Amino acid sequence: MQGAYLKSVISQFTYYKVLGEKAMAQVPDEVLFRQYTAESNSIAVIVKHLWGNMLSRWTDFLSSDGEKPWRDREGEFTDDISSREELLSKWDAGWAVFLETLQTLTDDDLSTIVYIRHQGHTVLEAINRQLAHYPYHVGQIVYLCKLAAGHWESLSIPRGQSATYNAAKFAQPRHREHFTDEFIKPDNSTEANS
Repeated sequence: MQGAYLKSVISQFTYYKVLGEKAMAQVPDEVLFRQYTAESNSIAVIVKHLWGNMLSRWTDFLSSDGEKPWRDREGEFTDDISSREELLSKWDAGWAVFLETLQTLTDDDLSTIVYIRHQGHTVLEAINRQLAHYPYHVGQIVYLCKLAAGHWESLSIPRGQSATYNAAKFAQPRHREHFTDEFIKPDNSTEANS
């Protein structure tokens, strides 16, 4: 089972990255910057917050506190991204630092203590903390996109197609694969099972 947790969690995070990208691709630019209420965040602000968190937490992950002195968390909630290109650039930059860091870790690192605001976490706990945090925000992005999209291409099993989807799965012999494998390939148009 060497490396199984890290391989699984990288697949899981990559799946959520792809879900966010597929959702944002379905809406016009103005939707990315729409703030529905005074207390809500636009998709752009959510992306900016994820970017700031990922850069802070995962830069020099094993050797410095996850809350970097240069992080401007409050500024992450200022809606100042001006284009889809800038938004996607921040999205890609944050995910790159995060996923590249995960790929450098080994099983021996999982019990190492790292700090976030001087609070000790094992590496495993720090990863799990983000496994709850990042999908929470990706879910917000997906929901906001789905609300605003004129036509929505399902990111999960489309309504009315559960029986067909299950029949295709049960027609295959039992096998071992991560459930995200078929969904995170760039050239695969199969809907994700979320």
